[in-house]
Amino acid sequence: MHPKRPPEIFQLFAATTSLSGVGAKLAAVLEKRVGSHVIDVLRHLPIGLTDRRQRPALSAVVDGSIATFEILVMKHDRPARGVRRPYRVFCQNETGELELVFFHAHSDYIAKQLPVGARRIVSGRVDLFQGRVQMAHPDHIVAPESSDSMPLLEPIYPLTAGLTPKILRRTLTDALTRLPDLPEWIPAAILSTQKWPGFADAMRAVHAPQSEADLLPTSP
Repeated sequence: MHPKRPPEIFQLFAATTSLSGVGAKLAAVLEKRVGSHVIDVLRHLPIGLTDRRQRPALSAVVDGSIATFEILVMKHDRPARGVRRPYRVFCQNETGELELVFFHAHSDYIAKQLPVGARRIVSGRVDLFQGRVQMAHPDHIVAPESSDSMPLLEPIYPLTAGLTPKILRRTLTDALTRLPDLPEWIPAAILSTQKWPGFADAMRAVHAPQSEADLLPTSP
C-alpha cells in the first residue's frame, strides 16, 4: 500500500489478481495490454461499439452486417475425425435458414450450446455464401430466457492474445464494483454548469456507451 494514498482508494490500486477470475496467467496478459492494477482496468477505454439490436429477416440480411436472430436448431453436421472441414449447425426461424459455422471446433461444447430442437438467440457477423446465410463463430449464443445477459450495445476494446472480449467484460464488471464513493474534487457548480457526471458515474458511463458519440473525448 502506498503510504500517501488515502485508504478509500486502496482497492483501486490493488493487483488485478484481486479481481474475480484473474489468476497469475491472466494477470500477466493484462499487464502487457492493460496494466497491473484495478485502476488500469477501469482506464482501459472502449474504442468502438457493436450494435446488436438489428434483427432482420433471414431472407433480407445485409452481407457482412452484425445481426441477432432467434433460431431453432435443426441439425448438426459434424466432420469425421481427421477431415479438415468446418462443423456446421443448421438452424431456421419463420423468416429463413441460417448456418452456424465453426472452424477447429470442440464438438462437445457445440453440442451442449446448440442442442437439436432447442431455441437459441445468436448474434454475430452474417455473410452470404452461395446463396446461404452463414454466421461463423457467433459472438453470443444464449437461451431466450437468458437474453438479458447479451449486451445489445457492446463496447469494443483493444485486446491481445489471451484476452478475449468475454474475459475482459467479466474483469471490468468486477472492477466497476470497486469504485469507491469519493467526494468530488470538481466544484459542484462547475459539474452542474458543464453537465458533467461525478467520477464514479463517469467511469461507469464510459464502459456503457449508448452511441458512438459517447466514445468521443468531448463526451461528458
